[in-house]
Amino acid sequence: MKRSLLLGAACCALAAPAFAQDIQTGIEDDLSANEIVITATRRAETVQDVPIAVTAIAGDLINNAGVTDIRGLEQLSSSLEVFTGQSAATGTSLSIRGIGTAGDNPGFEPAVGVFIDGVYRARAGLALAELPPIDRVEVMRGPQGTLFGRNTSAGALSIITESPSFDLGGYAEVNYGNYDAISLKGGITGGVTDTVALRLDGIYRQRDGYIRDVNSDRRFNNLDRHTLRGQALVEKEDLKIRFIADYSKTDEQCCSAVSVVEGPTAPAVQLGASLAGLTGIYTGKPSERRTAATPGRSYDEAVEEWGVSAEVTYDFEAVTLTSITAWRDWDVRRNQDIDFSGFDRAYREGYKPGLRDFTQEIRLQGSALDDRLDWLVGGFYLNEKLTLTDRVRFGTQANFYSDALFAPSGFELFDTFGPAVPEFGQVLMALNPALAAAAAGDPALFALLNSPLPGGSEGDGQISDRYRVKTEALALFTHNVFEITDTLKLTLGLRWNHEKKKINANLNAVSPTCDFYLDPSTAILTGALATLAPDAILLTCNPTTNPEFNGLYNGSRSENELTGTAKLAYAVTPDFMLYGGYDRGYKSGGYNLDRGGFDSVILGGDGGQIEDLEFDSEKVDSWEVGFKSQWGRAFTLNVAAFYQDFSNYQQLVFSGNSFVTMNVDKTVSKGVEAESTIRPARDLTFQLSYSLVDAKIKDSSNLVGTPLEFEAGKQIALIPRHTVTGAATWTPPLSDTLNALVHADFRFQSEQATSSQSRGIADNEGFAVVNARIGVASADDKWRLEFFVENLFDKYYHMGTFAVPEQPGTIAAYPAMPRFYGVSARIGF
Repeated sequence: MKRSLLLGAACCALAAPAFAQDIQTGIEDDLSANEIVITATRRAETVQDVPIAVTAIAGDLINNAGVTDIRGLEQLSSSLEVFTGQSAATGTSLSIRGIGTAGDNPGFEPAVGVFIDGVYRARAGLALAELPPIDRVEVMRGPQGTLFGRNTSAGALSIITESPSFDLGGYAEVNYGNYDAISLKGGITGGVTDTVALRLDGIYRQRDGYIRDVNSDRRFNNLDRHTLRGQALVEKEDLKIRFIADYSKTDEQCCSAVSVVEGPTAPAVQLGASLAGLTGIYTGKPSERRTAATPGRSYDEAVEEWGVSAEVTYDFEAVTLTSITAWRDWDVRRNQDIDFSGFDRAYREGYKPGLRDFTQEIRLQGSALDDRLDWLVGGFYLNEKLTLTDRVRFGTQANFYSDALFAPSGFELFDTFGPAVPEFGQVLMALNPALAAAAAGDPALFALLNSPLPGGSEGDGQISDRYRVKTEALALFTHNVFEITDTLKLTLGLRWNHEKKKINANLNAVSPTCDFYLDPSTAILTGALATLAPDAILLTCNPTTNPEFNGLYNGSRSENELTGTAKLAYAVTPDFMLYGGYDRGYKSGGYNLDRGGFDSVILGGDGGQIEDLEFDSEKVDSWEVGFKSQWGRAFTLNVAAFYQDFSNYQQLVFSGNSFVTMNVDKTVSKGVEAESTIRPARDLTFQLSYSLVDAKIKDSSNLVGTPLEFEAGKQIALIPRHTVTGAATWTPPLSDTLNALVHADFRFQSEQATSSQSRGIADNEGFAVVNARIGVASADDKWRLEFFVENLFDKYYHMGTFAVPEQPGTIAAYPAMPRFYGVSARIGF
């Protein structure tokens, strides 16, 4: 049955739609809906004319689909996946064609770059603020670098917002929905002189959380955010300048999780919580979206972001100069109940990443050889200062947890249960009479073996780990289109990349238990524990809180890389184009900002070395062939096949106690994409797109002894093999002054593993999410009233799963939002 559904969806993709409504680009209503003018190649061309795989999503479709930030765009593009894990600000990642950058670590740069009005956003979380009014979104699939300022190895998301207008206009919009959701939007624009126009947009959004804490009735995963954005546009003959300044702030409780699978440690968690009159792990269905959290431990997440930019375009007689200068400032403060339970084992307090980015891009563009050569040369500079303060602290029941786990094995470490359970040293003497005899004649050894280990106190742990990473990136690039004949075009691009990173770290942790293990006088007990119960060492001296790694660290790395593109496009007819080509992509290496990557001498490692945190650059060789076709004004069909071979694919993986960085030798993503648009009438448009993505680690990769040891040859987690997205919009006139709006969109994904740790245990079966909107609007679109619903059929699925730290076998999930519905009213002038 599933195969029939998928086959049917694929056939539909080849017979019906990839919608993008008309936008303010001068396109007439009777033209094809896929003739949106885009600038993906830094040239004003329609989607049908560019020999690259790009999806153009118009602003009207974004409004109809209720997209408020970049996470909602995956509903409209089958090749795009958006994942938000333990943090919306630092745990959001994008993937295109199965390739992205996973993990909650600001040291990772994204494989999919996000550009808003030409300005690079250095991490996906920086683009999660509420989106202002959008002109269009361009989803570019495959490596980018010879056209965009910052190189990306998997693709780029280019968001173009509405510019100021010289005509006076404005709007006000209010939305209200369930979960006491309310949003207010407003804006005004107009010319103040013949050459200067201004625009101001503001957004406020609030919504209650949809995950409930059974211990305190708190709600998590709420929304509380606002954005203010001002623009100035200057147009003088050959000169155009666009200034943008924006400010965004959020203060939310994100992101909690629900229990999916209880491991063997669950009884200890439940026991400890019950002693405090609490629930340790909520055992109901995940779809109930209930969780157990420790009172006093929160998921506070506050983000403050602001930036300014200036885009200057000057047309000389034969050359156009474009300059984009930008400054971005981003700060996050968040807390986390890091054991994801009502048991107070550990918590994160005052996790503070920050980014300061200065970017400068300059491009020169013109034509030569009787306009047969369209050339472009440019340069890009990035100066980034990344800071991170991390604090992972022991809770009130940290010592209890360890003893509760090992008591069934016949020993304890911290004397939690008193004489009822012997200390580990006492058991060791019972098993080794010679050691017992030696201890009888050595008071110090006798005391060591009969005493509990020194335990940590509440608030001990990672007192303050501070990291500073400075990145300087310089690139020179060129992108040239040569018209060999009237129907055959050759595109050649080349980019030189230079990246330099410097890291400084000051690490400070307190753990009496770790100090005990590191003390030479306790070597006999520590050695026995490491041999007989190594898990006890890791549990009571987690690398994340091990003071062995305290101190100052410094390091640097430098890279030089050439990337480029070569493509041929042949216009078989004016409405049918074949194209194919090769791209070389690159993403720089860097540092994992987590002391958990160090090797402890307690377990035979070599101690803290800055090289332990370093990971190599990621490279990709990408091949693509496809065609773009159009039949009349009402129907288009675009198909692309791709093969992408990644070397040193960067992965952040969970080792059981902490996250570590690793490079995977070889990863391949291959597949087919189809998009089509059908517009049988001016007021009726359909869209459907289909992606087949086969993304796997190659069997030849050396993964023995790593957390990904059994992942080779399997579809990468969170990447469905089949994805279908579709949208339909009907705007029939009801009278001379009134129009109706009927809109629906959907996204179907085939089954997928939700993480490498839970493969086969907590996978998502194939599912579809459907959104809809119905309403009325004035014929001149000055006002509208609409009713909307998201996740119409209230489908539950895991946005992602993870192995809960220090709870082997326990799996938790980030649940999708339930059905959300409401009403929207808008007026304008």
